[in-house]
Amino acid sequence: MEEILRSGAAELGIPLREGAVEQLIAYWHMLEEKNKVMNLTAISGESDCARLHFLDCGALLRSRSLAGKSLIDVGSGAGFPGLVLKILEPELELTLLDSLGKRVEFQKEVCAALGLEVRCLHQRAEECAELYGCFDFATARAVSRMNMLSELCLPYVKKGGMFLAMKGPEPEEELNEAGKAIRTLGGELAGVEKYTLPGTDAVHSIVCVKKTAPTPPRYPRSWAKIKKSPL
Repeated sequence: MEEILRSGAAELGIPLREGAVEQLIAYWHMLEEKNKVMNLTAISGESDCARLHFLDCGALLRSRSLAGKSLIDVGSGAGFPGLVLKILEPELELTLLDSLGKRVEFQKEVCAALGLEVRCLHQRAEECAELYGCFDFATARAVSRMNMLSELCLPYVKKGGMFLAMKGPEPEEELNEAGKAIRTLGGELAGVEKYTLPGTDAVHSIVCVKKTAPTPPRYPRSWAKIKKSPL
């Protein structure tokens, strides 16, 4: 795993601070152990976890620095991408948000074991109004389609901040579908960054949405309404 992480990070241009690889490996061990009793991830094994989780999440640091910035990871699950970003950039002010208590407890266990200062919240994304407009960045990975995901994430971003959605090789269809939602919620498409994961032929995308105006206070709606009638 160490060799894959070091060579892959170099190939992608992800900065690796001293001790980061060791912390990622410790995180992997905790993930593998917990996955025996709880379905945290379908990806297992050293090489797949290194490439498809850790390097993929770290790709968010290829073209931007998160040092001293605040970021909320919506639907954070086992901690991807948030915990990987925190390990790679300790000066990131990170909030993890997930609706399942067992996942949040696992996140807290990892943070305690690795000495990471992270706010881990057990709450639904559409029910955390006190944090709206508080973050430089919001991100989400494998949560839902862009038109629904934007309504969950953009309210958290400050004006001038950025929503970074982690997507597959061809997000264009989702973006066409989500154009109205992004505009309605105060966002503007700022670009799509594509990259190939080292050691694979998998192409992934980072959809970058800049927050150009405040989100109207009636959003986000309940999840039931978002699903029934996406913007």
